[in-house]
Amino acid sequence: MDSRNNSTAPIMIVDDDPQALSLLRSLLCHDGYDNVITFDDSRRALDYFNVQEVAVVVLDLSMPRFHGMYLLELFTKNKPHVPVIIVTAENQIDSAIECIKAGAADYLTKPISINRFMASITRALELRSLNDGISFLQDSTQAVTPPSTIASRHSIVTQNKNMLSLMQYVEIISNSHQAVLINGETGVGKELVAKAIHNMSKQKGDFVSVNISGLDDLMFSDTLFGHKKGAYTGANQDREGLIKRAAHGTIFLDEIGDLNEISQVKLLRLLQENEYYPLGSDNPIQSNARLVVASNHNLRQLVNEGKFRKDFYYRLCTHQVSIPPLRDRLDDIPLLLDHFVEETARIMAKERPAYRKELVDLLCSYDFPGNVRELKAMVFDSVTKTTSSKLSTEYFSKLIERERDSFPFQEHNPTPKSNTGANGITFDRFPTLKHAETELIRKALEIAKNNQGIAARLLGITRQALNNRLQRLKKGNSSA
Repeated sequence: MDSRNNSTAPIMIVDDDPQALSLLRSLLCHDGYDNVITFDDSRRALDYFNVQEVAVVVLDLSMPRFHGMYLLELFTKNKPHVPVIIVTAENQIDSAIECIKAGAADYLTKPISINRFMASITRALELRSLNDGISFLQDSTQAVTPPSTIASRHSIVTQNKNMLSLMQYVEIISNSHQAVLINGETGVGKELVAKAIHNMSKQKGDFVSVNISGLDDLMFSDTLFGHKKGAYTGANQDREGLIKRAAHGTIFLDEIGDLNEISQVKLLRLLQENEYYPLGSDNPIQSNARLVVASNHNLRQLVNEGKFRKDFYYRLCTHQVSIPPLRDRLDDIPLLLDHFVEETARIMAKERPAYRKELVDLLCSYDFPGNVRELKAMVFDSVTKTTSSKLSTEYFSKLIERERDSFPFQEHNPTPKSNTGANGITFDRFPTLKHAETELIRKALEIAKNNQGIAARLLGITRQALNNRLQRLKKGNSSA
């Protein structure tokens, strides 16, 4: 028999029902998992778990002596690297959510679907392998691929330490078959990171990208799952969906936060069962595509508002990648500027123009609500239009002022931080006009690295007006 349990540690099943234990063990052995240990006594199971290593735990909830939730909390606390699958007759969504929050890798209800159970075991063992890989990278003294090399291989231009750490994490999770949730504002490069995950993985198929924003359930289902001839008016022949096109590859769904609830349920089934139904068909089709999703919304907040299913959210967030906005990685602006100038000059078949350091200082003083995409558009526009050997800092300044005039009050982070004001300016009491002016000028000069021209633009005044105010403040300090 072909044993597919690569670990020497056993799969542990805990259930007070001997028939359930026998059934689950038989299913595992029939599918090639021959290293299985069972317990009908929750106390003995806890004793064994505390002293022996196990690959995966399959745990019933309703048991005498120690309740399954109590064991779950102990298991995940003592050995968080060991995935725990809950199997119970309690078919309640709140119970499932509590188990997932407590650290369960999956939640199954009786009577158990054989395909569902075996798919859950497979995912749990993959998760265990991933956890072991993370521990190895944390503990190993062996050389690993430098994160800067990982980033450059996948066209991600960065030297920011948070981005480099993110790329290390992306490499670690790339070969997991669990779903990946990519969070980030519009324009940070979520699809670029999704492609990196696909390219680093061992997936042999294609990377298929779909923006699902604005799709109703019919359009969503037809796009992803396809349809059978006659499924609806106008369906004159069979059509394969994009899930089929992404076979042995990756399907990337952008703007997942806009998905309606009916479509969420269908995707949840795809995640749970690895199968889907084309429109007009009663026969399920198995899927082996990796699911990567992205959102610029706070999905947890949408869950709290009742706009996103809890069970679907917890299925998606096994692996989370949060891409920082450009304003939080200003050290990347010089690299990105060079990269986009070079790229645009090549596309336009022009000599690469130079630029002054003042341009970098100007760009670092801007908050870039459109993130990397906005910077790229600015550079492309400037390089395309310039007839000089140098880029005009003044032209970039006009582009920035135009954006500020169009969107004067950008709220990037609606969650307030304690003791923090706009751009880090705080007042312990209501300021006088003189005090506020002094602090604003100081902060503008700090952001502009003492470049008075850039500071004046931030303050919305001329350079001469700023100089006059500085002279006035200097005289005031001298007379004091």
